[in-house]
Amino acid sequence: MGIRIIRIVLLGIFLGGFKAAAQAPVDYVNPYMGNISHLLVPTYPIVHLPNSMLRVYPQRGDYTSDRIHGLPVQQISHRGAFIFNLSPVQGDESALRRVIDYEYDNEQVKPYYYAVDLCDQQLHVEFAPSHQSAIYHFDYKRADATPYLVLNGGNGELELSGNVISGYQNVWNNLKVYIYMEMDQQPVSGGKFQKDVWDRSQLKVSGDDICLVAAWPQGTLSLNVRYGISYISVEQAKRNLQREIKSYAVKDVAKAGRRIWNEELGKIEVEGGTLNDRCVFYTSLYRCLERPVNISEDGRYFSVYDNEIHEDEGHCYYTDDWLWDSYRAAHPLRILLDKEKETDIIRSFMKMSERSQDHWFPTFPEVTGDSRRMNCNHGAAVIADAWHKGLHDFDLNEAYRYIKAAIEEKTLAPWSSAKAGGLNEFYKEKGYIPALAPDEKETYPDVNHFEKRQAVAVTLGTAYDQWCLSRIAAALNLEEDADYYLKCSYNYRNLFNAETGFFHPKDKNGKFIEPFDYRFSGGMGARDYYGENNAWIYRWDVPHNVEDLIGLMGGSQKFIHNLDGMFNEWLGRSKYEFYAQLPDHTGNVGQFSMGNEPSLHIPYLYNAAQAPWKTQYRVRSLVHQWFRNDLMGMPGDDDGGGLSAFVVFSMMGFYPVTPGMPVYYIGSPFFSSVKIKLDGGKVFKIKARHCSTDNKYIQSAKLNGTEWNKAWFTHEDMMNGGELRLEMSNQCNKEWGTGVENLPPSLKMNGN
Repeated sequence: MGIRIIRIVLLGIFLGGFKAAAQAPVDYVNPYMGNISHLLVPTYPIVHLPNSMLRVYPQRGDYTSDRIHGLPVQQISHRGAFIFNLSPVQGDESALRRVIDYEYDNEQVKPYYYAVDLCDQQLHVEFAPSHQSAIYHFDYKRADATPYLVLNGGNGELELSGNVISGYQNVWNNLKVYIYMEMDQQPVSGGKFQKDVWDRSQLKVSGDDICLVAAWPQGTLSLNVRYGISYISVEQAKRNLQREIKSYAVKDVAKAGRRIWNEELGKIEVEGGTLNDRCVFYTSLYRCLERPVNISEDGRYFSVYDNEIHEDEGHCYYTDDWLWDSYRAAHPLRILLDKEKETDIIRSFMKMSERSQDHWFPTFPEVTGDSRRMNCNHGAAVIADAWHKGLHDFDLNEAYRYIKAAIEEKTLAPWSSAKAGGLNEFYKEKGYIPALAPDEKETYPDVNHFEKRQAVAVTLGTAYDQWCLSRIAAALNLEEDADYYLKCSYNYRNLFNAETGFFHPKDKNGKFIEPFDYRFSGGMGARDYYGENNAWIYRWDVPHNVEDLIGLMGGSQKFIHNLDGMFNEWLGRSKYEFYAQLPDHTGNVGQFSMGNEPSLHIPYLYNAAQAPWKTQYRVRSLVHQWFRNDLMGMPGDDDGGGLSAFVVFSMMGFYPVTPGMPVYYIGSPFFSSVKIKLDGGKVFKIKARHCSTDNKYIQSAKLNGTEWNKAWFTHEDMMNGGELRLEMSNQCNKEWGTGVENLPPSLKMNGN
């Protein structure tokens, strides 16, 4: 109990007194933000450099855990998959374990540095990462105990030779993680540790549950351990280490990491706002730089798509990206801040497509391959958005082939990599995914038994993907394809229920499923018909044609009424019952869910309905309600920056409602000044005069010196540099940005 109280007090100092004196961008980053989840997965205090291959965090359930499970060496995926594990130990041989569960205290976490006291062991630990290597410092404080170091390696091979441990761990899908680890003091003994027995006669071990122990003479010891990791070979791991870390000084590595973080975070400079605002902003930007990861090693990389090592040809190879989450805001943010990196990411996706068996564009590329999670194929949005925002240093024809194949040749059933079948044929013929009645049995073998058909979500998402395809085809002058996919992009209309104003599932005969509850029909996560969120969220999932959606609902006033109604509609059941069925539907304001990505564009839709002051109010209130500089300051799963990118855009004062259309909707900036450093040395500034917590409403605007009465601007307006100047007040202006002639652009269909 005492240790827990001390940790909480120390955290309070970190969030309070320490932050008050912060100057550099990285000093505002709080890796603890969101470390206690509302329901599902917390954020993790990840120590890494931006988009780097090597990353670690304390291996525990969440911040409330009283123990950390050894010390991490490498973490390769979203929710775990720790590779190797270090356990420093003091005592006699009876204290040895494969992995030690430590009671800990005085933990410090910064993006570039980690320190902790391991209480029972009386050990002090420091850590700092580079891109593909890292260093640990251990202070063994007991003079009467033998110092040990245990390296646990799972399934694979390890060898101790002098002051070096090297080998590999098998992961999955033929991926191996190699390690080359050097200790600054040679151990006096070592050997295999298996079934709680230390065998000094074997310095090399292979197979399952591999584990090595090294020991030093009894007495105090200051030990430094530096290591490199690789997906290619032990020799490459050694080269990675020697290239990046020249000494055994943790502080030198941490200092270099701090500089790198400040350079990256400093691409956006903010002034004004509250301390909480600055911490939330830069912590969110830090989260956006978590994924995807660059796995190029000296110009080479290992691909799980063909199990070969390839030259990267001067373009870094990235993986571990969850497009269902990241296409909405994380990819558009990277287009602004680092066009070269975003282009390399797209090239990486194309290499994955080229080397995969079916040549389909990936949907959920992880280090171990494309897991095909979630629904739809939103790589189409990534490509369309990049191309129409001026990123042209990749083969668009090739990208189009891979994306088209992923939509046409792969099943539309969620969480499946099966070939297209009857579900796709039905969609092509009827223009929607057929839904099952509650007691009707599944007839398509490619449908996941838990994830279900998600009939409405897949229909709406595929219509949007096909709009993106039409945008790409038009850029390639493929007029027939462009026209075909443009027509398909209206398929959302096939499920619109004019009587209720919701997208409503239909059966194979074209009849709406009845009776129906827009909160709870669809089973766990509403997956029979929607996906993780209910019908109230998917009611707005037509980002490519908001104007048409407004028309379907009966005009702007009815549209606004429906938006307002969502934010005020009660859960319908107790929280216990609601979240038992819809655990992803967190961060609720009425039926709106701030905790899941399909909601992110919704508060901006007022701009398209001649009520931008409502967007200004709603965005400010949502961010302040749900994203806070504290342990529960994240309303849902961040999904590799999926939610955090919404925060970064929204706090700057604008948002990309429709990836694939080079347009940003204006919200309400949280800072009096925002400077975005663009490529080529250009800067786009947002100046919000009188901006404060209360002064959230825009009274007037100028864009590059010209009077601006639109609640939106284009990507081109930004990229040459310039300034958006806003006059702010605590009173809403119901005139600014409301003219019909000033509404955001939207897809139209002649005569329909």
